[in-house]
Amino acid sequence: MKKNGKMLGNEAVLSWPNVRAGESPLQNAAGWLQSEFAEAWRACGAFEWIALGYMALSGASVAVFARNLAHPLRLVATQAFVSLLILGLCRVAARSEQRAILSGEEFSTRFWHFWRHWYPHLFFLFCFEELGKLVHLVNPGWQDAKLIAFDHWLTAVHPALWLEQFATPARNDFFQFTYITYFTYLLIVGGVLYYRRDWKAYWATITYSAVGYVIGYYIAMVFPVQSPWFAMAGMWHGELRGGPCTATINFIEHFGRVRGAAFPSQHVAGAVAALWGAWRHRRWLFWTLLPLAACMCVSTIWGRYHYVADVLAGIVTGTLGYVFGSWIVTKRVSSE
Repeated sequence: MKKNGKMLGNEAVLSWPNVRAGESPLQNAAGWLQSEFAEAWRACGAFEWIALGYMALSGASVAVFARNLAHPLRLVATQAFVSLLILGLCRVAARSEQRAILSGEEFSTRFWHFWRHWYPHLFFLFCFEELGKLVHLVNPGWQDAKLIAFDHWLTAVHPALWLEQFATPARNDFFQFTYITYFTYLLIVGGVLYYRRDWKAYWATITYSAVGYVIGYYIAMVFPVQSPWFAMAGMWHGELRGGPCTATINFIEHFGRVRGAAFPSQHVAGAVAALWGAWRHRRWLFWTLLPLAACMCVSTIWGRYHYVADVLAGIVTGTLGYVFGSWIVTKRVSSE
């Protein structure tokens, strides 16, 4: 018999952690769940601290401001389910690595290792889509008028309207291409670090992004902004026509557009956080991506997705993500 890693005779049986003589099955189940939760939490890193903290805090915010939401219980249940998925993945991946050390199992270990490192991108997507339901959590009205006034005060024009005079199909397609590149910055930086097996730098960069996004998410909940696309509808002189890149982004926006959450620009915040990761861990990659990221910032205004204020706020939140994320990563390392 083998129980909890120890050989007891010649028969092998499945063991139940924390099974104690004289306790009821319910008590044993509770003990097992407590043990598994503790192991899952130990397997979490700095990114999970941010992700699970955000889920807990946003869930509490939903409970406080439930009257402003259509389906608050559904939102809280979904957040709880996502949190359990994160903990479960961390636990399974850690257990798989332990088994690999003992038995040399490779395929399942590589499988769980991959998802353990790349699931944050799906988490960011979930949170952004969820913002469409949380954008009026605190404030029921739109605040675009304030940002329109700020942009005009800063530039003496309405930037997106002013840029129309330079629009051509070729330019439109170029800027729509650079707008699409938003999805690639963290993938590229993370991919290089993952390929080089620089796990410390990889998770540090993911954490910078997580902190920057979380700051932006909460600002969006308190200060809801639609974007020029909605708030200035009817003021445009025509559509921005282009080629395949324009068609692609129009398709993505048609099915994935979130009304609200424009301030600060999560596109810019995510790109800036990833660039900070490149600056710190792969300087050559920073200089390679910087010109494209600068064009991406312009594209958010050119394409009528954001105000100048959104872009500036995105730069600030992405930088704060790097600053606070670095501190959190350091704290995590020092606690190990």
